[in-house]
Amino acid sequence: MTTTPRLALAGALLLCVLTLPAAPAAADGTGPGEPPLTEPTAAAPVDVDPTDPDLKLPEGATLAEAKVLDIKLVVEEQSGDERREDTNADVTFALQSEVLFGKDSASVGEEAKIRIAAIAEEIRKQRATRVRVFGFTDSLGTTTHGVALSKRRANAVQAVLDQDLNTPSITFDVRGYGEQYPIADNATEAGRKKNRRVEVSFPRTGQ
Repeated sequence: MTTTPRLALAGALLLCVLTLPAAPAAADGTGPGEPPLTEPTAAAPVDVDPTDPDLKLPEGATLAEAKVLDIKLVVEEQSGDERREDTNADVTFALQSEVLFGKDSASVGEEAKIRIAAIAEEIRKQRATRVRVFGFTDSLGTTTHGVALSKRRANAVQAVLDQDLNTPSITFDVRGYGEQYPIADNATEAGRKKNRRVEVSFPRTGQ
């Protein structure tokens, strides 16, 4: 019969496949290792001619006045309940609505009063005479309801601040913006939570 040579040939091919050398193992023995990386050759530094006319200002040109850039520092609680933002000009506190109010409410709780009192202390420290209190909501519900709720909540925070500061020298600017000016994506609950907030901002004195 003629089947024997075919079987012998198949066995030889199978033997060749099984006896191929394996890829080198990784150093930790978890699998095939990667080829060693070759360190790039550092390029030689470029020579610069200090007398090159292209490095000089055109005749008659002057440099703009030096100015201090506005540096922003943001500190946020891990829970996201409170955020403080400092710039050269202003201090801004953002409090999430959940730590200030109940659902669809503008009644300030006891924990919220403690947080607002800390903000009042910072206003006193900065000797601010003008304080902005702005309320914001997420995009759920009607625009009219969101604007009204955010304004009531801003008014509630302003009332606690006014009581804590107890001075006629401070002018308050209180507004409710509803769903305007979101700081996160309203498509997710995590984003909507960030957008439901009251912001208190005032000029800083640099102290």
